[in-house]
Amino acid sequence: MTEPSFPERMRQLRHGRNLSLRDLAKLTFYSKSHLHELEKGTKRPTRDTAARIDAALDADGELSMLADKPRIGRREFVAAAGLAAALPHTLLDHGRRIGAPVPAQLAERTARLRRLDNYLGGADTHRLFAAEVDATTRLVREGAYNETVGRQLLAVLAEQAQLAGWAAFDAGQHTDAAHMWQASRAAADDANHRALAGNALAFLAYQQLSQGRAAVDTAAAACDTAGSSATPGVRALLHLRAAWAYAVAGDAPAADRHLGTGTTCLTEHDDRPEPDWVYWVDQTEGEIMTGRCWTVLHRPMRAIPVLTRTLAGFDDTHARDKALYLSWLADAYVDANEIEQACTVAAAAVRLAAGVGSTRPGQRVDALLRRLEPHSGLPCVVELRTLAAEVSTRRQLSAAPTPDSP
Repeated sequence: MTEPSFPERMRQLRHGRNLSLRDLAKLTFYSKSHLHELEKGTKRPTRDTAARIDAALDADGELSMLADKPRIGRREFVAAAGLAAALPHTLLDHGRRIGAPVPAQLAERTARLRRLDNYLGGADTHRLFAAEVDATTRLVREGAYNETVGRQLLAVLAEQAQLAGWAAFDAGQHTDAAHMWQASRAAADDANHRALAGNALAFLAYQQLSQGRAAVDTAAAACDTAGSSATPGVRALLHLRAAWAYAVAGDAPAADRHLGTGTTCLTEHDDRPEPDWVYWVDQTEGEIMTGRCWTVLHRPMRAIPVLTRTLAGFDDTHARDKALYLSWLADAYVDANEIEQACTVAAAAVRLAAGVGSTRPGQRVDALLRRLEPHSGLPCVVELRTLAAEVSTRRQLSAAPTPDSP
C-alpha cells in the first residue's frame, strides 16, 4: 500500500475527529486559509507546522514523519550553514597593513552571521559572535591602516558588539550583554557613527526594561543621538523601541507618539542605502511593536486585532520571535478575559519555543502563567501548565551533558 501524503493524511485525521478547518485553526493558531492550502498540497508544511497540526489531531508523530522537510537541529543548522566551524578572520596573518577592502569584507561576514538570529537563539550563537568581536578588536589594536579605514573598522566592531550583546542577552547573560553594548557605544563614538551609537543606547534601554528599570531617558537619548539625519529605517527602529520603553512605563500618549513616528518612517523613501543592521525593520515589525505596546498598556481591543493579523502570516521557522509575540497576544486575551483563547495561544508559543536556544520565551510563559493563577481551576489552564512543565523538562534533559560529553 502506498504511504499517504501529508495533505491526504491531514484531511483523513481531521475528518476522523469531525473537525472543520475553522476548528483546527483555533487549535493550531493557523489561519483557515493556510490550513486549506496545506490540505490541498499547494503549500508544503515546515516541520514545526507539521508538529503542531500533529499534536492538535493526536497523530502520534505521523504527520511530522510525513512532512516534506525534516527538522534540522539548531547546531546542525549552524553546521549546514558553514558557520559553526568558521574561525574568526585572521587577516593579520597576511600582514599588519589593513587595506581599504577589509572593512567591507568584515561587514559582509557580519551580515551573514546576523541572519542566524532569525533561526537560532543566543545560547547557540553568542560565543561565535563574541569571537568575531575579539578578532576585530585585534585588528583595530594591532593593524596598520589610514584614518578612513580605521573609522570603518570601528564601525564594524560596533556592529559586531551589538550583535554579540544581543545574543548574550537572549541567552540570559546580562553582564556580558551590557559589556558588549557599552563597548559598541564606545567604538561607534570613536568612529563618529551617530546611528550606531544611538542603536547601542537603544539596546541598553531594552536591557534596562528587562531588569525592571526605567528606560525612557535612555530610549529617548537613542533617538536624539542618531538624530533626524539618520536613514528612515534607523529612525523607525529607534522610535519603535522608544515607544516600547514608554509603554512599559505606562505613558500611553508618549508611546503612541513614538509609534506614529516610527511607522511613518517605515513609509519614507531615501536614496541612501539602509545599514544591514536594520534589514529586518519593516511594516510587520511596526505592527508587532504596536500590538506589544497596546498589550502592555492593557488595551486588548487595540492589541488583539493587529497581533492576530500579523502573526497569521508569520513563519514558524522564526520560532523564538513568533513564540514571544504569541505570548503578548495571550496576555492581551487575558486582559480581555478570554482565558481559553489565551491558553490556546500560549500553548502554541510553548510548542514553538521548545527547541529554541533562548531564555526569553520561557520567561514570558512563566509570567503569563502567574497572570493565570486566579483561573488555575480551569481545564485549559491546567493543560497549559502541564504542557509548559513537560517542555521545560525536555529542555533540561536535552541540555544536560551526557557521560561522553566533553
